[in-house]
Amino acid sequence: MTARGNPERLRVELGDRSYDILIGPGLIGRAGADILPLMRRRQAVVVTDETVARHYLQPLCASFDEHGIAHREIVLPSGEATKDLAHFGRLVDDVLAGGIERSTMLVALGGGVVGDIAGFAAATLLRGIDFVQIPTTLLAQVDSSVGGKTAINTAAGKNLLGAFYQPRLVLADTDVLATLPLRELRAGYAEIVKYGLIRDADFFEWLEAHGRAVFDLEPAAAARAILTSCQMKATIVAADEREEGDRALLNFGHTFGHALETETGFGDALLHGEAVALGMLLAFDFAVRLGIASGQDATRVRHHLVGAGLPTELGVLGLSGKAAAARLVAHMAKDKKVRDGRITLILPRRIGDAFVMRNAQADALGKFLAEAT
Repeated sequence: MTARGNPERLRVELGDRSYDILIGPGLIGRAGADILPLMRRRQAVVVTDETVARHYLQPLCASFDEHGIAHREIVLPSGEATKDLAHFGRLVDDVLAGGIERSTMLVALGGGVVGDIAGFAAATLLRGIDFVQIPTTLLAQVDSSVGGKTAINTAAGKNLLGAFYQPRLVLADTDVLATLPLRELRAGYAEIVKYGLIRDADFFEWLEAHGRAVFDLEPAAAARAILTSCQMKATIVAADEREEGDRALLNFGHTFGHALETETGFGDALLHGEAVALGMLLAFDFAVRLGIASGQDATRVRHHLVGAGLPTELGVLGLSGKAAAARLVAHMAKDKKVRDGRITLILPRRIGDAFVMRNAQADALGKFLAEAT
């Protein structure tokens, strides 16, 4: 990836809230050195989950000890089901019970679930305390840890309670990817594909040739994929932090995908990246149906996602037919991007060129999903 001790450094430019993304091996072991200059007080609360804690909590704490950073740890259950109101309430109670000040640093060590719930806690505790993201999944490294979106799920849907709240630093330790199951790597890969589909056709073409090498973690291929994704997201976020314009393109596949996650219960039946993969393909197919995109491009995307081992069919999830379609459209109608009661979709014109459709018709969507296989 990069020489040890010499990570890649990207900057998210947001004025006085700008921050760095460090990408490379060994970053958890040197986290204390990287975080200390940002601390107003040598006190940290580490939020992680049971799976990540077994692998990486000890080396992180050792690095904090080495640099004189007082710390305590809160370990959450693993899985998307943790990202709910009940676990959020327990988390903030546990943080407060240990005693914190506004100068305390919250550190999110984990995948997207930990990053989202800990980031939302940081945004709300004492009306806002500093936090650092240490993403431990490919999906979190290329997407959810960057950009300041924090949220939890509710019974009404995915990520409906949250805040825009930027971290002070993102440490993407590429060593951790070697411990991920193949399914998790594939789920993260879906978000990498997204960047090519929304605004970089050349990158998608490169992924067609080298995608297998990316989730096989071949160093050169993984480095290019992660860096390209983070650079694109950093550029988009710097130009549109609060999703008033181009940042909405980062939701490509997500309106469909979040509905699928809600319908399947936010469990292991469908990982977030898997839902996004299927959502992106549904967006292509819907655009073809509307006469916006070409069937040739949709076929090309389907072939690539199938080759990556990602889901491409609603029927496999038991979500084909009119009844399932009606439920999915009902979930989509509760999406955060709904305006004036109209469903907003990110749709493609072609590979590498996506746009925001703000008036998708619910009846057209229902008919489309009812006929999808």
